[in-house]
Amino acid sequence: MDAFRLDGKRALVTGGSKGIGAGLARGLADAGADIVLMARHQKELEQARSELQDTGREIGISVCDVSKTDEIHDVFSEIVQQEGPIDILVNNAGTTRRAPAHELDLDDWRMVIDVNLTAVFALCQAFAKKRISDKQPGKIINIGSLMSSTTRKDNAPYAASKGAVLLLTRALAVDWAAFDIRVNAIGPGFINTPLTEPLVDNPEFNEWVRERCPQGRWGTPGDLAGAAVFLASPASDFVTGEILYVDGGWLARF
Repeated sequence: MDAFRLDGKRALVTGGSKGIGAGLARGLADAGADIVLMARHQKELEQARSELQDTGREIGISVCDVSKTDEIHDVFSEIVQQEGPIDILVNNAGTTRRAPAHELDLDDWRMVIDVNLTAVFALCQAFAKKRISDKQPGKIINIGSLMSSTTRKDNAPYAASKGAVLLLTRALAVDWAAFDIRVNAIGPGFINTPLTEPLVDNPEFNEWVRERCPQGRWGTPGDLAGAAVFLASPASDFVTGEILYVDGGWLARF
């Protein structure tokens, strides 16, 4: 359907060199969008760009550490100057620090909040300012989590950041609706990526995930691509302020 096509659009995907970010980038490129991948490591970005060449789309890269939140506005401006207008922003970059809440170091707390929340806001703000200035619509997709709605032990900073991402998504959707900027989120379930590989390889945890998930498996980055294409495309033009969970039924199970 043409309503799901992204031809002529350009998407910036943070954390786009591997895992969920790479899967989202491929889905958007397959739907017709040109892509700019943002991550910290040049070699990983170049490898990801090489893997997307078969889509036939333009694939740009931007080396950026989003924990340096004061630099984000300048980095975004440089991307626009070098690559062209950004029509779709996907805030995927994230991190975590696990510890019992009473033992958590405040530096670890600040790192998770900076990357998972402050950087997301800064990128959304930079994107919105440019789209409003240019009198152009836009689509923002923030990546939440199951922990936007629930939590597991020893994950206080991650749960706090992802819960805040959900409410930030709704707040920005309200603020920017008048400018035709739609802001939504995706809430992935347990996804098999290089970051979660140690958990997949842990027999006890792996079995817990499989038993708890109604579909009986881990998700893949590709499982999230359809949701991203929908939220980035004209098909979702009357959808804003929502989170779409892609979790195999995880949250539906009592």
